[in-house]
Amino acid sequence: MPFTDAAIIVLGLTLFEIISSIDNAVVNADVLLTMSEKARRWFLLYGIVIAVFVVRGLLPLLIVWLSSPGIGLIGAFTATFNSDPVVKEIIETQKPILLAGGGLYLVYLFFYWFFVEPKEYAHILERHIHSKYSFWFYAVASFVLLGVVWTTIRINPLIALGAVVGSTAFFITNGFKHNAEEAEKRVAHSHLSDISKILYLEILDATFSIDGVLGAFAFTVSVPLILLGNGLGAYVVRYVTIHGAKTVRKYRYLKNGAMYSIGALGTIMLGESFSLHIPTWLPTAITFVVVGIFFWLSKRELEAHHAL
Repeated sequence: MPFTDAAIIVLGLTLFEIISSIDNAVVNADVLLTMSEKARRWFLLYGIVIAVFVVRGLLPLLIVWLSSPGIGLIGAFTATFNSDPVVKEIIETQKPILLAGGGLYLVYLFFYWFFVEPKEYAHILERHIHSKYSFWFYAVASFVLLGVVWTTIRINPLIALGAVVGSTAFFITNGFKHNAEEAEKRVAHSHLSDISKILYLEILDATFSIDGVLGAFAFTVSVPLILLGNGLGAYVVRYVTIHGAKTVRKYRYLKNGAMYSIGALGTIMLGESFSLHIPTWLPTAITFVVVGIFFWLSKRELEAHHAL
């Protein structure tokens, strides 16, 4: 892989990891405020090893390996860097299955946010859909799954199965995440020890990292690049969690930008599962443009507020 392509991918992965995790980072900050300075430093310096190598390294490795078991763990790790033509052929053959599952998961994630989740309204359509048509999420999700399965089952039944797995994974993890968010708020006001709170935050990080890891496959199937890009992003998120959560809260529409980019990346992954050719730079470009627009909207509103 050319160095330029690899650099673009890592840059996109880093930004995507930051914006997809920033909302959870803000909530984590409430827990960290109740902990000692020593525990906060441990969470930033040593906890990052667990966050990066155990979660963001092991999880994508397992996903690639499970979708292409014939390449072995070493082949799954090296993935696109592997020069063995047999490994490359297996990856290319099995890649649509992974993309269909991950793509549908991300598309569902976007639609759930768009229809159901409370949010800061960046435009009138968000307010209208959320207030009037939130119940339509389940109908939309069902029709999307039906359309993907109906289209792919004639191409390769395993791709259709991948889409069903992605749908199932979304509804399972979505329930876990909502319970975790409620529990995290209780932990912030509990009398648990700092060690207990750190362990709890690490478990939560593993739960919420699924979105970022699956989205990473819109950029590449190379586990080393995912590890590098998501690892850099995870470190930035840890730093923001401790030092910049109040600043991040001021930019109201960053979450909106994150969710629109997630929807776009999910659509790209589904397109690739249908054998559409997507340029290497496109996921990174879309992520930067979409996040940039909503950052600008947030900054403009912040400046208008200060001018009053």
